[in-house]
Amino acid sequence: MKSFENVLPKLVIAPGFVLGFAFIYGLMIWNGVLSVTNSRMLPNYDEFVGLEQYAKLWEMDRWYVALKNLGIFSILYVGGSMLLGMVLAIFLDQKIRAEGWLRTIYLYPMALSFIVTGTAWKWILNPSLGLEKLMHDLGWASFSFDWLVQSDTAIYCVVIAGIWQSAGFAMALFLAGLRGIDDSIIKAAQIDGASLPRIYWRIILPVLRPVVFSTILVLSHLSIKAFDLVMALTAGGPGFASDVPATFMFTMSFTRGQIGLGAASATMMLATVAALVVPYLYSELRSKPHER
Repeated sequence: MKSFENVLPKLVIAPGFVLGFAFIYGLMIWNGVLSVTNSRMLPNYDEFVGLEQYAKLWEMDRWYVALKNLGIFSILYVGGSMLLGMVLAIFLDQKIRAEGWLRTIYLYPMALSFIVTGTAWKWILNPSLGLEKLMHDLGWASFSFDWLVQSDTAIYCVVIAGIWQSAGFAMALFLAGLRGIDDSIIKAAQIDGASLPRIYWRIILPVLRPVVFSTILVLSHLSIKAFDLVMALTAGGPGFASDVPATFMFTMSFTRGQIGLGAASATMMLATVAALVVPYLYSELRSKPHER
């Protein structure tokens, strides 16, 4: 009877585990298979072309534009979210009044989907509807903010919207880390004459290194798979000036009828995510025996 009780939890979770493994890793394998075929509108497993789709991918100017935009978006999005999140966390860590209300306000954007965020910021940044029109109506006729319709600056509008949504998430992580630091360390530093900025720079920030690394990992993952925010805000435009790999994959697979090429771009995105996640998991798993 005891043996059955020990096996029962495993039997209960086994179907979910098998289905999850099949859907997650099975679809990854299927995507890899499609990337080495000449699939167009529908999968075609008869025409094996090897790495031809990857070669074609790296010959396309649009793919390089998407990679460039991904680099710009990732660096500014991750850096801006972390910087603003750290500032907000330090502000809330000062034991101010109405901290609960402010924390809720800062976290509220994270409760929205990227579709809602992109749509809202599309209205705000639209020159004929949003901020520019408001300034003109108030009498500032020379004010101009048309980044959304300019090919050189459209990607920065995506950055602004992304930081607005994710800064609260970074703030929550940093605030949890700050609250985990012993107050006696800070008081001892103050007794020694250290100023508050120096305490944060020399003592607190080094202690928050694991939190910083985890935040970078999560935000980097979100930036690589950014799709809904870009589609809602710019749809990859003007033209394909704000394309990122995710929107490139969608366009090639479901608009241009190039499933094999889209699968190749998806495989490159998967490889990028794996390059970020696998070393982190390896370091975490390797450090556990020493912690014991």
